[in-house]
Amino acid sequence: MSLRRSLLLTLAAIPAVFSTLPAHAQGFIERPDVQAFITEIAARNRFTEGELYAAFARATPQPRVIELIRPPSNPGVRSWQRYRTRFIEPIRISAGAKFWQENREALAQASQRTGVPAEIIVGIIGVETIYGRYTGNFNTLSALATLAFDYPPRADLFRRELESLFLLAREQGRDVTGYTGSYAGALGLPQFLPSSVRNFAMDGDGNGKVDLDGSPRDAIFLQQHGWQSGTPIVRQARVADAAKAQRLADAGIEPAIDVSILGEYGIEAELPASALGQKITLVDLVTPGEATEWWLGFQNFYVITRYNRSSFYAMAVHDLAQAVKQEVDNRSAQAGK
Repeated sequence: MSLRRSLLLTLAAIPAVFSTLPAHAQGFIERPDVQAFITEIAARNRFTEGELYAAFARATPQPRVIELIRPPSNPGVRSWQRYRTRFIEPIRISAGAKFWQENREALAQASQRTGVPAEIIVGIIGVETIYGRYTGNFNTLSALATLAFDYPPRADLFRRELESLFLLAREQGRDVTGYTGSYAGALGLPQFLPSSVRNFAMDGDGNGKVDLDGSPRDAIFLQQHGWQSGTPIVRQARVADAAKAQRLADAGIEPAIDVSILGEYGIEAELPASALGQKITLVDLVTPGEATEWWLGFQNFYVITRYNRSSFYAMAVHDLAQAVKQEVDNRSAQAGK
């Protein structure tokens, strides 16, 4: 008798009252939508249904991840300065300098290989996990399964990530139930979702496997899709007419504005020669009660937003990167005296 048939026969013997429980109170393998998913990804990826049922039988619905991922009912007012102070602060800057000093060679090699400045790699890891201090303690299979089947607004995304987790586990020779990470299923120092681990992570330490938890070198060797080496990330802008400039800012985060039209909107900025001919986005960093900060974001700024589609996030990475670089330079200068 197949494992699937055995499981289904067992389930048939459960009292009918079980079916009246809400979805999050049931196990996963009892659910028709999960059973259909198992059949689908087994056929597509040459898994056996038995191994998938066995894995889902060990997963536990996690109502807490639904609470955490839902937008707040009262989100409050966006504040760039409040957001910035969460990340550009002494503990994170000091930890970043220590991380850089301990992994200087790997960072230099990664920068040479990918074209991404070392400080940006350090900034991303610092914003995401404070250099590995907070990578999350949720079981990844349980978290992704909960989001895939009990969170309709983003179910399609999380079902793709759930499938990617099974593929990642097979590629890495790991038990799919053994991963832990954030409530949203992100893994390791850089907090990659499973599909991003498969697509972008690299074996930085040369041991034949990618380990984003235990190997800082693997976390450092990130492939940055679309990074343009030697070109700007952001440049601060001066805006004469905020209402007029806002029309450009509302165009979206992907660079689509020709630098040549900025003057028509009363926008000025000091631009290097490498910026000529590039497309930009106009970034408005709003803080209630204070003047809005205006920045021009280039392609490299957009690349950072591929981690988190937020101008606040990308700017925090940029600012932390610069702060850590300054701290490293200061420590080097002190050591040279």
